[in-house]
Amino acid sequence: MKDVSATPSAVRLAALLGDVEADRGPLYRAVAAALRRRIADGRLPVGARLPAERALADALGISRVTVAAAYGELRDDGWALTRHGAGTFVAAPDGRQPWGTALGAPVPGVLDLGNAAPEASSLLPAAYAAAQTRLPDLLAGHGYAPSGLPELRAAVAARYTARGLPTDPEQVLITAAAADGLDAVLHTVVGAGRRVLHQHPSHPGALETIAATGAQSVAVPVDVDDPDVIVDEADRAARQHAPTVAYLMPDHANPTGASLSVAARRSLAATLWRHRVLTVVDEVAAELSFAGDDVEPFGAAVPDAATVHVGSLSKVVWGGIRIGWVRGDRATVARVREVLLRRQLGVSILDQLAAVELFAQWQRILDERRAGLRARQEALAAAVAARLPGWRFVPPAGGLSLWCRLPDGIGSTRLVAAAERQGLVLLPGTRFGTGHAFDDHQRLPFTRPVAELLAAVDVLAGLGAAVLEPRRAAPPLV
Repeated sequence: MKDVSATPSAVRLAALLGDVEADRGPLYRAVAAALRRRIADGRLPVGARLPAERALADALGISRVTVAAAYGELRDDGWALTRHGAGTFVAAPDGRQPWGTALGAPVPGVLDLGNAAPEASSLLPAAYAAAQTRLPDLLAGHGYAPSGLPELRAAVAARYTARGLPTDPEQVLITAAAADGLDAVLHTVVGAGRRVLHQHPSHPGALETIAATGAQSVAVPVDVDDPDVIVDEADRAARQHAPTVAYLMPDHANPTGASLSVAARRSLAATLWRHRVLTVVDEVAAELSFAGDDVEPFGAAVPDAATVHVGSLSKVVWGGIRIGWVRGDRATVARVREVLLRRQLGVSILDQLAAVELFAQWQRILDERRAGLRARQEALAAAVAARLPGWRFVPPAGGLSLWCRLPDGIGSTRLVAAAERQGLVLLPGTRFGTGHAFDDHQRLPFTRPVAELLAAVDVLAGLGAAVLEPRRAAPPLV
């Protein structure tokens, strides 16, 4: 997957770097460190072309030789590459394994915070028990339901309607969880060589799925302090790169936890539709608001053809019940159904029957999950603030995780490796971006019991010098 994010001008990049001054050693190393910092925090995404050496030198008020040496150090360390006649580009080959390999079975004695997935709802066993009593009525048939059981599609449609997006059951397709639905949607609406706009950072599985379509990535940075600025950033990216599809998590995004205001979500939906960009909305965490309020689904104010929604029961109920859905206009849903039919003939009937029972108690399930996650988030946030000085985060209004900015000199990749040796499993920040981006961030899910979360913070607090990044840290950026 190649990023085609906006190429910064020399003046804009100079402003982004700040007043670069050599702390220790040659000035070119300070410039290289400052550039690495901006790659690591995602402001210079993989694929972005760096300004010409002379242009950046003039903007920074330093010699061209210094910039050339800084670019050379980036190339030597794998942070940049030069294409003859084209220029120098941000690069970060890392050979990472597919995201799904991080999903392992529980190991006794290991604290697993690699996955932002809570335990099953207390109401799940009763739902399966009720489903089993209904199963005999269906055993005389062939057992396939390519679009999903009619009553489950009706239940999903009713939930969208209740949230403010009128939906007919014919606009709903049942899938094997959200990942299955997202894969089918993207392979339906994205062609090789097309461009897909997405938030940066974003969900690792979604980034891999975008890459698997052969599409080019248009990364739009997320500002956790002001998530609504993505409206202007997306507008600029759409004008510059003409993407055909956007993949967004407007509510409690993974991993940042950022959510758009109602005004911003309406503006962003209208902006993308004006650019003729189809928005694929990931709603797996959309209803996990700590305040307990229901926000209208993204795209409610634009035509049905402007958005496709993908959701599942995995975060609200349990990851083990593989029920998801796609919601869109009838024509798009029909095309997605054709893609799905080429690889499967439907989802488990027993799971679908259980899902019908779960939707009948949806508000009770939501209340239970929201309250549990809120208590865990508050406990984790307090522990991080007290035990991990220098870790900075914006408390989310919902969702599943804290997105922490690490203190200077600590890299997430090294931190994760050290934590694993102490029995704590985490995902490095780089898994949520392209290349080396976000090695200065760490995701901490709050989906486990409070005792486990506090134990995880104890491990992190005890790592000390073991996680100090051996590479030269960037100088302060003023």
